[in-house]
Amino acid sequence: MVSRLMSQCRSIGEVAAGVDGWIREMVLPLIVVLMDCQLLSLNRRNCLTRSYQTWQFQTNGSRSNKYSGSFCLPAVSRLNAIRCSMKSYKLSELTPAEVDNLKARPRIDFSSVFSMVQPIVDDVRSRGDVAVKDYTKRFDKVELNKIVENVDELPDPELDASVREAFDVAYNNIYAFHAAQKPVEKIVENMEGVRCKRVARSISSVGLYVPGGTAILPSTALMLSVPAQIAGCKTVVLATPPTSDGNICKEVLYCAKKAGVTHILKAGGAQAISAMAWGTASCPKVEKIYGPGNQYVTAAKMILQISEAMVSIDMPAGPSEVLVIADKHASPVHIAADLLSQAEHGPDSQVVLVIAGEGVDQKVIQEEIYKQCQSLPRGEFAKKALSNSFTVFARDMVEAITFSNLYAPEHLIINVKDAEKWESFVQNAGIVFDGEVFSKLIPL
Repeated sequence: MVSRLMSQCRSIGEVAAGVDGWIREMVLPLIVVLMDCQLLSLNRRNCLTRSYQTWQFQTNGSRSNKYSGSFCLPAVSRLNAIRCSMKSYKLSELTPAEVDNLKARPRIDFSSVFSMVQPIVDDVRSRGDVAVKDYTKRFDKVELNKIVENVDELPDPELDASVREAFDVAYNNIYAFHAAQKPVEKIVENMEGVRCKRVARSISSVGLYVPGGTAILPSTALMLSVPAQIAGCKTVVLATPPTSDGNICKEVLYCAKKAGVTHILKAGGAQAISAMAWGTASCPKVEKIYGPGNQYVTAAKMILQISEAMVSIDMPAGPSEVLVIADKHASPVHIAADLLSQAEHGPDSQVVLVIAGEGVDQKVIQEEIYKQCQSLPRGEFAKKALSNSFTVFARDMVEAITFSNLYAPEHLIINVKDAEKWESFVQNAGIVFDGEVFSKLIPL
């Protein structure tokens, strides 16, 4: 679904616009990539199906008496009902150590992941295209005759006019924002007769990873490829898992063609990262790799950046997350949509709701989370992520912002009255949305 993070913005491009300096890293050094904000499922109304449920308050004796318990939904008559639960805490009743513990994220045992990924990295290095085909057949159940397509040789995909228009608007917004960040040559005369200047040069070949195993993410294709286009990268390889018939997702292809991608690697996972890092008979070797992915993608990037492949990466990105600060003026429908927008990314995502002040009906919010979660195609992912998530009660906005700065979320949504006046107090966040109707993006 596309949450209010998307609907508040006038397009996908304004979401991307929250990462200041993105274009700066498409020239030396290239950009760190913020995890993709949204999934492609463009109608929030689909999330608002009506259902009825009762509530049960459960306490958890495994925690101290300062633990406020967990609001859990009992099963309803629908056999496919999804149980959604989030633990809750009252900040004023927690010790400093307990508050500090709340900033911990779900952790992945990368030692076991590395042991699975390293053989794939080595195999792709030695067998190239053949290894990529084998792993694609093994993991994606797709047999490929050709793993790389030259984008110029592919026909334009057919899309509904409304979808095409949405991508065009997104492209224009992303392009306008990042074009403004393109470095300008500066000359400084340090002292008489000594002139220094800083010159930016684009990275000649870059690899962009666009996940597609469990969700279609054309917005990621735009957010990665447009800065590369502006920077003037000559070779742009976009890797994305193939569809079940061995083709390229038409939405991703449309975005790739529009943004100047030169090659599409029809592969995902560690094998795709390895192919771009080492280069194969059909896949150009790249100098830097960008983009989000699961733990296997992340592990491959981490292994290859210190290998003989001599490839750089943006960062070892973690699971997606959002922290929402809401007061009594915030709509429960919007709160639930914002939380689920990141929870549905994967079972290791984490979402946090910070309730500021009195007058907020948490029961209504929980009911709305449950209602929307039932209709999500990725509701099972969201359910698992909610089990890693929690609500905290803050006495006021000062306490709420203080906790947010401690937690340092990837996405921060300030859905309170007069949200703008709190902007200057935000210290640690990847991207900030404030206001109920239209988000104003604050690059941090």
